[in-house]
Amino acid sequence: MTTTAPPFGRALCAMITPFDEAGALDLDGAQALAVHLVREGCDGLVLSGTTGESPTTTDAEKAALVTAVREAVGERASVVAGVGTFDTRHTVELTLAAEKAGADGVLVVSPYYSRPPQDALEAHFREIADASGLPVMLYDIPGRTGTRIEPETMIRLAEHPRIVAVKDCSYDLLGTQKVLNRTELAYYAGCDEHILALYAVGAAGYVSTVANVVPARLRAILDTFEAGDTPVSARLQQRATPLIEAMMSAGLPGTVTAKALLHALGLPAGPVRAPLRPAGRETADGLLAEYERLVAA
Repeated sequence: MTTTAPPFGRALCAMITPFDEAGALDLDGAQALAVHLVREGCDGLVLSGTTGESPTTTDAEKAALVTAVREAVGERASVVAGVGTFDTRHTVELTLAAEKAGADGVLVVSPYYSRPPQDALEAHFREIADASGLPVMLYDIPGRTGTRIEPETMIRLAEHPRIVAVKDCSYDLLGTQKVLNRTELAYYAGCDEHILALYAVGAAGYVSTVANVVPARLRAILDTFEAGDTPVSARLQQRATPLIEAMMSAGLPGTVTAKALLHALGLPAGPVRAPLRPAGRETADGLLAEYERLVAA
């Protein structure tokens, strides 16, 4: 079970990437949003994940985003750069660029679509971890990639000195606990509905899309649990459920719903890039209604 301090903090936001109305990267907006999220309780920011629209941003935009956010938040929060692709060589290049730009670590998703077997998957992650001095957070989300990082593979990868954390979207609580029991990997809940459940069995915290809009509310789940008030922590998780469901399980990607809410709240967001499309008016109104119910509770 994890006994060391979480390598990137406990409360991490999978930050959206703001664009201007023409669809160009909005670095001023990214800095303003990053400062806001840290002020509201985020220990770390994960940039250029799926929520950050990494499939549609260029390598240069990804590096510029890390540089800008690092400048804005300084050492007040960790900056983790999403670098995972389905190409090992390209992922290594993005890792080196993130290191140069000032990232504190990298998030590396399993190669998607090609579905490599476990030995190839392990070699992929080891090559990336060997390529730089940055600590690595593995991202296990088989529902998106088509490939699970099996628990035994995770246990072997934990032997690498720079593979230190996991963003867990496996929906396999037993498998997660097996790895927690046999390694020092810091697990982060990657699915907002599992924040308390995973934290209670030894996870380090979360990497949350919903934290773009209610960072303090989600952090309170961890803080109250740490204070020994499990019933209140459970109630806070339950109260967040309708918003989590509306943002993450209502048929639209979290990027779309987060940007719709941020826009309604007057925070930097901008449009999404194709092939994504913005939320419709009815959906946006429904999201805002769930947000208002949560913050009024």
